[in-house]
Order: sequence, then C-alpha cells, then structure tokens
Amino acid sequence: MKTKIIGIAGTNGSGKDTIGQILVEQFHYTFVSVTDTLRAEARRRGISENRASTRLISAEWRRAHGLPVLVDKVIDQYREQVEKGGNLAMASLRHPAEADRIHELDGLVIWVDANPRLRYDRIQANAATRNRAVEDNKTFEQFLAEEAAEMHSSGDEATLDMSAVKAKSDVVIINNFDSRQSLATEVANQLHLSA
Repeated sequence: MKTKIIGIAGTNGSGKDTIGQILVEQFHYTFVSVTDTLRAEARRRGISENRASTRLISAEWRRAHGLPVLVDKVIDQYREQVEKGGNLAMASLRHPAEADRIHELDGLVIWVDANPRLRYDRIQANAATRNRAVEDNKTFEQFLAEEAAEMHSSGDEATLDMSAVKAKSDVVIINNFDSRQSLATEVANQLHLSA
C-alpha cells in the first residue's frame, strides 16, 4: 500500500488540529503538529511560546536548513513508519515550499478555513484547553491583523506566506460546521476516505 501523506494548512482556529485528530481516530493516521515542534524549540531556548516566536524560529530554520525543513523534520522523525507504508498527517504548513515538499512525496495538501468571527470565537472558547490563554487573549481586530500579517511574506523568502500555501492546496475544506461529526463527514468525503 502506498504511503499517504497529508499536509494540513489553514487559518488560525479553522480546525487543522481537529482534522488531524479525526484522521488519527477514524482513518489510522499518525498526526504531528509542526507548531508543537516549534513551541518545544521556543521552550528549549527559554523564550515565549507565542506566534511571534514560532514565526521567528521557523524562518531561522528555513534559512539555515532549507525552505521545506519543517516537513523534512517530521518525515525524518517518522521515516520508519513512512517506509513501512504508514499514513502520516501534519499541520500547520505555513510556507509554499512545505506544500511543494508534500507534493514531491506524492502527498496531498488540505487548506482549512472558516468564517473569521467563528474562528475567533472558537479560539476564545478553547483558550484554556489549547494552553494558549495568554497568547489568545486579544481582540477580534488584533486577531484579524495577526492573520493578515501571516498570509503574505513580510520579509525574505524564509518568512511565512500562507496565501501561497493556499494556492498550492489540493483540497479546500470550509469548516463552518457546528459539530465534530459534520467535519469528520466532510473530511471523509473530500479525501475519499473510509474507516
């Protein structure tokens, strides 16, 4: 059986990690959060684990190790599983070279989005369970401004460019659903998966 690799990208609060969890629970994928890897590095360095730090670290790593470094780190970590034909999903792709690497590996890139107000409300409601209560404590206007800054490159080629990832996506899922089961059904339909 051919390895199935899925890269998940999308806006903040759209449900990327939830889709990863659905892929684990219902479709036998291993799920890795690239953001968790970056947060772990921030902890190791003794700096704040916020979005600004993860942007800084990811750009630094891209400059030092190549633009698709975050995907490469995940693949290296799970190489044995991948070589045995296991299924692997990773989020959050935030650079077009990451989407390109997923495609080079015969994988699929998903873009997840939802109504901005709905995403903001989800984040606020789940701030404590996300362990990001301080980081998520912002106004709706601040939330939108932060997202706008991440959608387009703001520096050299190593900085985030989520709009370019969106343009390279194979599947778009609009997660305005009010239940996890509805989202799971949409994921199964869009990705042609069966349990």
